[in-house]
Amino acid sequence: MKSCCEGLEKQFDAKWAARELRRFRRRGPTRSTRLLVEAIAREDPKGATLLDIGGGVGAVQHLLIESGVRHAIDVDISRPYVEAARDEAERRGTIGRMRFLVADFLDVAETLEAADIVTLDRVICCYPEVEPLVRASAAHADRWLGLVYPRSSAPFRAAAAAANLIMFLRRSRFRAHVHDTSSVDSLIRSLGFEVRSVVRTLAWQVFLYEAVDQQV
Repeated sequence: MKSCCEGLEKQFDAKWAARELRRFRRRGPTRSTRLLVEAIAREDPKGATLLDIGGGVGAVQHLLIESGVRHAIDVDISRPYVEAARDEAERRGTIGRMRFLVADFLDVAETLEAADIVTLDRVICCYPEVEPLVRASAAHADRWLGLVYPRSSAPFRAAAAAANLIMFLRRSRFRAHVHDTSSVDSLIRSLGFEVRSVVRTLAWQVFLYEAVDQQV
C-alpha cells in the first residue's frame, strides 16, 4: 500500500486542496457528496459521532455537524486536505467538535474508536485492494456506513484506464480504481449491513448501509 499512499499525497497537494476549499465555500459540496449527506441527514443523526475516512476538505464533516452530529474524526493521507478541513472548521466555529489525523486509515484503524457513522466519499476508488479498506471501515461503523464510488460499467472502467495512462505519462504514482459494485455490496452485506438507500448519478453511486442489529 505504500506506493499507493505516496501517489495520493502527491496527487492531492496544497494547490489541489486550496482549489477544492474555494469551490466548497463558493458552491457547496459536489452533487454526490450532497446526496450522501442528505441520505444520512434523513436518518436523524443528532448526537451521533462520525468517522470520515479520506475526508478531503471536510465537506461531509462540516455539513453533518450542521445536521446535528456531535463529534467528527477526519482521517486523510493528505496533510494539505486535513489543514484545509481544519481551516474551514475554525471559520465555522466547530473546531472543538472535530479531531484531525493525517494518516492512511488502514495504518491507524486499530487505534481509532468506532463511530455511529463511517463515511468514505470517493475513497475506495483510490485503493487497489478494496476488501481490507471496506472491512476495516465496516468494523468501525456502529450504525451507518456511507460510500460514494464510481459506477463499475464498461465506460467508466475505460475512462479510468485512460486517466491512469495520462497519470503514468506524467510520472504520477496515483491510480484510480473502479471496483465491481456487486462485489463491494456483497462484502458489506456479509459484514452485517443492509442497504438503506442508493442513488446513482452519471458517474457516481451513493450507498448508505445500516447495521442489521440496529434496524427496527
